[in-house]
Amino acid sequence: MKNDLILVAGGGGFIGGHLIAKLRELGHTNIRSVDIKPTEEWYQVFDDVDNVVADLKLKDACEAATKDAVEVYNLAADMGGMGFIENNRALCMLSVLINTHLLEAAQAAGTVQRFFYASSACVYNADKQKSEDVIPLKEADAYPAMPEDGYGWEKLFSERMCRHFREDFDLQTRVARFHNVYGPFGTWDGGREKAPAAVIRKVITAKETGDLNIEIWGDGKQTRSFMYIDDCVEGILKITHSDIIEPLNLGSDELTTINGLVDIVEDIAGVKLERHYKLDAPKGVNGRNSDNTLISELLGWAPGIKLREGMAKTYEWIHAEYLAKHGAAV
Repeated sequence: MKNDLILVAGGGGFIGGHLIAKLRELGHTNIRSVDIKPTEEWYQVFDDVDNVVADLKLKDACEAATKDAVEVYNLAADMGGMGFIENNRALCMLSVLINTHLLEAAQAAGTVQRFFYASSACVYNADKQKSEDVIPLKEADAYPAMPEDGYGWEKLFSERMCRHFREDFDLQTRVARFHNVYGPFGTWDGGREKAPAAVIRKVITAKETGDLNIEIWGDGKQTRSFMYIDDCVEGILKITHSDIIEPLNLGSDELTTINGLVDIVEDIAGVKLERHYKLDAPKGVNGRNSDNTLISELLGWAPGIKLREGMAKTYEWIHAEYLAKHGAAV
C-alpha cells in the first residue's frame, strides 16, 4: 500500500537519499527518514517526509523509528572510503549496534513485513582478492570468513543476525552486498569519499587550478567494479520484494583498474595529468569484482549502467559542487 509507513535508516546519507527519492517517485506517501547527522548535513532532504535526527546505535531510538513501520531499509552505518575504513575500525564495528537494535525493534513492533540490510563486498574472504587479475566473487566466497578488518566483520556479523532473526522470529530479512556505489549527491571531499568521487575531485581540482598533477593511492593497478546509484536503488527494491532469503551481490561486473578510472575521468574533463603514486596509502584489496550469475538467475536482472555513463553524470554534479565551494578558476 502506498500509505504504509516505510522507514529508511540512514536516510540522510548518499544511498538513503536516493532511495527516498525513488520511493516518492513511486507514489509512497508515508516515509520516515532517520539519520544521526543534523538535517542541514543530509545529502537530500524532502519536506513531505518525516525527517528524524536520532542515533540508531541506541535501542530506544530504534524502537521509536520502527513504530508502525511496514518496511525497514537499514542503510545506516559509520563508514567511508578506504582511508576511513582502514583508520577507524572500532567506529566501523560499532555500527553492529544499529542493525542489532533495529532488528530487535522491528521484530518487537509486530508490523514490519520486510527488513532490508545493506551489506558490503567487504565481507568477502581476503585471500580471494589478492590479485589484480581477479576472479569475480560469488556469494559463497564469504566463507570461510576472512573479511575486511573492522568494517567487513561488522557487515558479515550483521548478515548473520538478519538470517537468524528470519529463522527464529520469521522476520522477513533481505540482504544485498553492495560493490562500490557512486553517483551524484554523495561525499566528494573531506576524507570519507570513495574512489570514483575522489578521482573526479582530483581531476577537477587539477583542471581548475592548472596544476596538472594527480596523486593516486596505490600503484593504480588495483581492479574494481563500480555501480551507479540508480542501479543500486533498483536492486534494493527488487531484492527487498523478492523471495530470495540469502545475501546477493549487488554490483556492476564491469571491471576496471584505478588507472582506468582516471583515464575515464580525464577523458570526460578533457585533460591529461601527470600521475604520482602514493604506495603507502590505504588502497584496499588488489582485486574485486562482482559475479552477477546468481542475481541474474534469480531476478532476471543485474546492474547494467556503464561506468563511463555514470561517471559523466557524477562528474557534472561534483563539478557544480566544486565551483559552488571554490569558485571558477581565474
